[in-house]
Amino acid sequence: MPSELAPAPSGTPRIVVLDSFTFNPGDNPWTEVAAQGDLHVFERSQPAEILPRARGATIVLTNKTPLSADTIAALPDLTGICVLATGVNVVDVAAATRRGIPVCNVPAYSSASTAQHTIALLLELTNQVGQHDAAVHRGAWVNALDFSFTLSPLTELDGLVLGIVGFGAIGRRVGEIARALGMRIVAAGDARRPEDPAWLERAPLDELFRRVDVVTLHCPLSDGTRGLVDAARLSSMRPSALLLNTGRGPLVNEADLADALQRGVIAGAALDVLSEEPPHPDNPLLSAPRCVITPHNAWSTLAARRRAMQTTVENVRGILCGKPQNVVNPSR
Repeated sequence: MPSELAPAPSGTPRIVVLDSFTFNPGDNPWTEVAAQGDLHVFERSQPAEILPRARGATIVLTNKTPLSADTIAALPDLTGICVLATGVNVVDVAAATRRGIPVCNVPAYSSASTAQHTIALLLELTNQVGQHDAAVHRGAWVNALDFSFTLSPLTELDGLVLGIVGFGAIGRRVGEIARALGMRIVAAGDARRPEDPAWLERAPLDELFRRVDVVTLHCPLSDGTRGLVDAARLSSMRPSALLLNTGRGPLVNEADLADALQRGVIAGAALDVLSEEPPHPDNPLLSAPRCVITPHNAWSTLAARRRAMQTTVENVRGILCGKPQNVVNPSR
């Protein structure tokens, strides 16, 4: 695909991908998107490169490259924005809406992969597979006095209670897997809803934090959920409790969580997302004890990315034919 913006053939829609690499590091081709118009793909775009690259575009595709109100206002040819993810906080949706520009996302493509990763993080906290494997390869088992050893106590999940904050497609999938491990499932909410499965219990948010053994976050990031996990809620949790976050980094006050881990307020945390990505080297969670961190890759299995690519193709086609789908703009 061309990396510089040459003039498009007359009447051909120009499609620009601002940050392709994590979506397609080489195994998830843009072929079907390219068939829709004059495609320009950039692996990454720095802030100063966004407007020059997007200028003249009919449709802009972005994963995490921000499209601000000022950028959108400077793109008179823009007729659609496709976000290569479910969350759309990188786009000023209000500004796009004022221009009549549909913003389309990719819903539910990574539910299975993210749920799987969430349970993997939980099992790393409870069984410490990675730590024991590393110890064995360092020679700890060869030099052990007994046939078996543990670095610290292991935890059985059967009979424990999992609290889910955000019982959407991913949260429900996590609950189903955890149920198979013998856990009881509670979701945040003041009352049961008609679509709730029979095995689900509801509890108000603060009660959930007090009651459960594991809290897992799957809610969207908004003004109301930013900093949802703070010192007060952490201090209300059981000392043996665990926190999981595969939702959005800013759901957690990272300084408060690091302090809670340092002081033993909770037993551990496992996170796939941080407030700044990549993180600053001074992020306090990078040096916090009993804190497992993965680099925001819960979503990124090939199967999930292929589903996302197919939905993106359909989103581009919908915009071009005047029937956009997966539109997140508020209804007028």
